[in-house]
Amino acid sequence: MKSDLQIAQEAKLKPITQIAREAGINEEELKLFGMWKAKVKLDILERLKDRPNGKYIDVTAITPTPLGEGKSTTMVGLAQAMGSELRKNVICCIRQPSMGPTFNIKGGAAGGGYSQVVPMEDFNLHLTGDIHAISVSHNLVAAALDTRLYHESRQTDEQLAKRGVKRLDIDPDTITWRRVVDVCDRALREIRVGFNDDKLKDGSPSSVFPRATGFDITVASEIMAILALTTSLKDMRERFGKMVVGLNKKGEPVNVEQLGVAGAVTVLMREALMPNLMQTLEGQPAFVHAGPFANIAHGNSSIIADKIAVKLGDYVVTESGFGADIGMEKFFNIKCRYSGLIPNAVVLVATVRALKMHGGGPTVRPGIPLDGAYTKEDLPLLEKGLCNLGVHINNALKFGIPVVVAVNAFRDDTEAELEMIREYAVGQGAADSVVTTHWANGGEGAAKLAEAVVAACEKPSNFEFLYPLDWSIKEKINKISVDIYGADNVTYEPLAEKQIENYERAGFGNLPICMAKTHLSLSHDPTLKGAPTGFAVPVREVRASVGAGFILPLLGKMSTMPGLATHPAFMDIDLDEEGEVVGLF
Repeated sequence: MKSDLQIAQEAKLKPITQIAREAGINEEELKLFGMWKAKVKLDILERLKDRPNGKYIDVTAITPTPLGEGKSTTMVGLAQAMGSELRKNVICCIRQPSMGPTFNIKGGAAGGGYSQVVPMEDFNLHLTGDIHAISVSHNLVAAALDTRLYHESRQTDEQLAKRGVKRLDIDPDTITWRRVVDVCDRALREIRVGFNDDKLKDGSPSSVFPRATGFDITVASEIMAILALTTSLKDMRERFGKMVVGLNKKGEPVNVEQLGVAGAVTVLMREALMPNLMQTLEGQPAFVHAGPFANIAHGNSSIIADKIAVKLGDYVVTESGFGADIGMEKFFNIKCRYSGLIPNAVVLVATVRALKMHGGGPTVRPGIPLDGAYTKEDLPLLEKGLCNLGVHINNALKFGIPVVVAVNAFRDDTEAELEMIREYAVGQGAADSVVTTHWANGGEGAAKLAEAVVAACEKPSNFEFLYPLDWSIKEKINKISVDIYGADNVTYEPLAEKQIENYERAGFGNLPICMAKTHLSLSHDPTLKGAPTGFAVPVREVRASVGAGFILPLLGKMSTMPGLATHPAFMDIDLDEEGEVVGLF
């Protein structure tokens, strides 16, 4: 069996200029990065502004195993099927992966098998440098913040004024802006900085250094969220200025505009704002833009890419990170609010192995062979886990959008197991449920899924948000926890209580909610499988991503910096004698 990388490297690609031309993008609207990838200039939006929008499809999934259930693969396979089999004018919009999981255990996010975005190496490694730009921009803000603390602790107001600086009087204990790096490095979760500056010139202790802080993974940066949610260069500049880094000693928010670094961040991010154009294995155009991690971020591709795509394509297929309880919920309640784009259909990916796990099957761990329960027919075990699929279908239907279930078939799945899922999904209200084999067969293996999705897009919908923005922060957190996760109630640590009080007093209470929680359960606890009930959601901390436009509650033990596995993927990655990448999935 060929690896994903071997399949990708054997593909015959079209020049990216041809992909662009076939999609309706003019050559002068491109910024080329070699033969196979390009950025698309935002001027195209003005040229296309009077065109009607195409149909808009969001691909999401049930609660996955740690191995993933092929959501990105399904999204690419669906786009290939629409283009190659149904001859539809289709564009897919996919998230750019973090190199953290690429070199850890989860792998990349280009799809897999014969349903991929290519070149796969470029997709997963650096691409056009957008994530590097985010890292540098974010850490520039961190440096500006600590520099301001340093100089304000050593100079009078008059001395600062001579240098064009106004005292901000930031309270170090309220700072929420951390540093970022695009590597899974648990050793950096909590650090202390400023040891060389812990005393003033007279020998007295500094009031600001050393101080506790830490690192998040880059894709959890608010700058990444802004890249995904902004609608123009002007809007991005305004959002950067609004990013809150902490409070002053009067309890008032201090933002990046006040630090004087918002303009420089915009300069660093100007090129990253243009979406990246690539192609699927079967030659459909693919926009790759903004980041993953719906468990610790909002986990959706960019509004900019979607807005261009819906003007170019009759059908646009995009994806939301992890399960529908996080990625899809954030897609609807955050992304759709800022984009104004409402999907015509939701595709919900399910697998036999994941549903068996939710029925009480043995623990699934990356790098360890699957237990026999997952490779042999076991209808009673599968039936017990169907409740997880049911919750996700019903959650999607709460937003008023038709749902099609894609049953992503694996080699050991039996016809009886696949049919059990299909029948259950239709019984729960799905518009259709289709077994797919796109990993092995590319677009041809998703042709029936494509037909079902096209039909679902013609069905009536009645979209509505889960909550109004004028509810309090706690009311919105409670609504998500109870209606989407199935919780009984919500509890708050004292720190979270204080933060919510500060944010509402500062006028940030009317923002949507971006919950940071495990992707391995509908609840906050990764050990609770199926459709758990009788639990309380614990909120330990709350951050305000004012520039991005959401409030970020951290639930339970959720970390914003993943750790590396015992045998991470980087141990298998190298170059061969011809200089070609090997071992990349």
